[in-house]
Amino acid sequence: MTHTKVTARTCLRILLGVVYLIAGVAHIRAPGGFLKITPDWVPYPSTVIFLTGLAEIVGSLALVFVPRLRVAAGIGLAAYAVCVFPANINHAINDIAIDGKHLSWWYHGPRLAFQPVFVWWALWTSGAIDWPFTTRKTT
Repeated sequence: MTHTKVTARTCLRILLGVVYLIAGVAHIRAPGGFLKITPDWVPYPSTVIFLTGLAEIVGSLALVFVPRLRVAAGIGLAAYAVCVFPANINHAINDIAIDGKHLSWWYHGPRLAFQPVFVWWALWTSGAIDWPFTTRKTT
């Protein structure tokens, strides 16, 4: 009987996959809130919201279930997190209500601060980077 070693990277990759899968489904099933926070300069916002949801779903599935696409999925999800950052900033700065609810800076502050962690999380769990858990080799 062989035992598969389950690492922190594996567990966090699965967790990130679940997070992105849920977010992707939400983008497609209930785009209204996402449309509200999308900056005015984004062309074809309904299409963009649908495509970002699709990207989250495909990226999450590839990250978790397709080892040969894992690094590409991680890079894609990291790029996605960078690309949606303007919507998060727009949501915070313009105090845009979602379903009639205004969220305080107790929500927006950590949400904005955590965005770079999402970028790193996607890159690290996919194996695209090892930082900061490796040491630099000296020659």
